[in-house]
Amino acid sequence: MAPSSRISTSVLLTCAAIGVATGALQAGAGAISGPVSAAVPLLYGLVLGVHVLPGVVAQELLRRPWVALITHFVAALVASAVVPLWAGRYIGTALLIGGLQEGVAALTRYKRWEAWRFFISAIIVGVVIGGAIWFAADVSRFPVWGQIVYLSLFVLGPVIWTAVGLAIGSALRRAGVARTSRRD
Repeated sequence: MAPSSRISTSVLLTCAAIGVATGALQAGAGAISGPVSAAVPLLYGLVLGVHVLPGVVAQELLRRPWVALITHFVAALVASAVVPLWAGRYIGTALLIGGLQEGVAALTRYKRWEAWRFFISAIIVGVVIGGAIWFAADVSRFPVWGQIVYLSLFVLGPVIWTAVGLAIGSALRRAGVARTSRRD
C-alpha cells in the first residue's frame, strides 16, 4: 500500500511538537558551537550533528513522506526565534538535512524504516556537511591526523545523534504517540 500524500492535522501537530523540542536543542547547540569551534575545533562535528535529530525522530515515529522536512523547518523556526541572527543558517541547514533525509527515504519508496537506512542518511549528511565545512573552516591548516579526525567526527556526529533520535522515536512509538498520529 502506497503512503497517502495527505498529511493529517495530528501528523502536523506531532511534527510541530518534535520540531519545537529539537529546535530548542539546536539553539543550544548553536550557542556552544562558537566556543567549541574556537577552543576545540576538532569536536565541532559532534555538536553540529544534532541537526539530524528532528528528521530522525519524525521519520522513526511517523514513517511517512515529508515529516523530516516539515519537522526540520519547524525546528529551524524555533532555533531562529532564539538566535535570529542565524535564521538563514538554521533554515538552510533544515532544508539541506531534511531534504537529504527525505531523499534517502524516497529512494526506498518510504517503505524501509530499519536503522541501517537512517544511518546511511546520517553518513551522507556528515560527508556533505563535513565537506562544506572543510573549506569554510580551512581544515587544511590542521596536520593530516587532525584533518582525518575532523572529517571523521563530522560523520560520527550525525551517526551518534541518529542513534539518539532512533531511541527517542522508538520510545515515542512504544508510548503510543504514532498510533494517534497515523490516522488519516
